[in-house]
Parts: sequence; structure tokens; C-alpha cells
Amino acid sequence: MRHVVFPDKRCRSLAFYLAAEEYVAKNVDGDAFFVWRVQPTVIIGRNQVLENEVNMEYCRKAGVQVVRRKSGGGCVYSDMGNLMISYISGRGEVSAVFDRYMSALAASLCFIGLPAVASERNDMMVDGRKVSGNAFHQLPDRSIVHGTLLYSTDLEALTEAIRPPVEKLQRHGVESVRQRVMNLSDYKGVSPVLASAESLENHLVSWFTDGEITLTPGQMAAIEEMEKEYQIY
Repeated sequence: MRHVVFPDKRCRSLAFYLAAEEYVAKNVDGDAFFVWRVQPTVIIGRNQVLENEVNMEYCRKAGVQVVRRKSGGGCVYSDMGNLMISYISGRGEVSAVFDRYMSALAASLCFIGLPAVASERNDMMVDGRKVSGNAFHQLPDRSIVHGTLLYSTDLEALTEAIRPPVEKLQRHGVESVRQRVMNLSDYKGVSPVLASAESLENHLVSWFTDGEITLTPGQMAAIEEMEKEYQIY
């Protein structure tokens, strides 16, 4: 699996990175992986009703962008304290692709001393609290798993920006989103890898990949054109 490297290091919009996943899946041979971060943004699943899942009044006032992705799954809040992971592989049965990715992610966290386990809902849990949620998007001959890894996300902003239905929280036995999630920065003392979001990102790249590919200016321009296809509210 190769690490996809962008030729510049600037932070781009979440829609750009979703387009990058799609572009790489369609145009770059072999399995690919990259990690990215964005300014405060809510990502809503393909089939979700915006008004039921997102506090749009708060997002407008706080300058939180809202983007709809092409995969299913739940609503996600992301900011610079949240590592977004893109895992691109050949087409396969959904559960098999998910299991392969989740097993590798759990192993990467256990390696640095975290008691990480995958849940039946494709979340990653540490000490019973969620640190990662994941969604799947399948193309005709490729699979894309994209997920989160909470490092130092503003959990108060997360709580304000998204509002899952009460019955969903009840299924998890909690009363609020804030009660259910946690940041890995709380575990800084466990390993030097957890000293910063950057060191955790480097660990993930080295764990998942054994080579790299740097996108060309032409490829970046093509991604920027695809970015326009993603619905932004």
C-alpha cells in the first residue's frame, strides 16, 4: 500500500480530500492511503436528512462548513484535532474490506499501548469510548474506507454541531455525543507517538504503507475540478 503525498502541505477543504479519494481510486493503480486534517467541518452521510443530524444555526454562526459525502454512515464533526484517514483498495465484499482495515487500525493503536477494539458498528473503541468512526464507499472496481481518529478535537464544538437522533444514543447507552467519545490526547503518557497529532499521523503512515506516490500538478488540478461535485451547504 502506497502513501499518497500532496505536492504542497497547505490545508484544503474537506470536499477536496473526498475528491482526492475518488480520483486516486479511479486513476492510481494499487492500494493507497493518506491522512489529512481540515478546519471545522461537518460531514453528513449520503442518505442522512440534514436538518435531523446537523445544528445548522450553530454551524453558520461558528463558521463550520457542512459537506455531504457519497458514502453512507453517520454524521461526523472534524477539525484540526481529528485525523481523517483514507484507505483505498481493490473492490471486495464490504465486510471483508472493513474487517481488514479495522484490524490494521486496531493493531496500530494496540502496538503503542492503547486497548483498542473494533465495535460491531465499525467504530474503534478505547476503554469503551469511541475514538474513530468509519464509512465505506464502493466504486465499480475499487473500495474506499474513510474514517476519523480523534486526537484533540474540540468536543464541545462537536457536541454543538451534530445532533444524532435520541434513539441512536439510547442504543449506545449514553445520553449525549460528548459522553460517548474521547480524544487520544488523553493518553499522551502511554507512548511518545501520542505526543502530538503529527507524530500519530506519522505512525499511521508507517504502519499502513510501504511506499509513496506524489501527485502531480495535473492530478491536483483534476482533483480540484472533481471537488466541485461535492454538495456544500
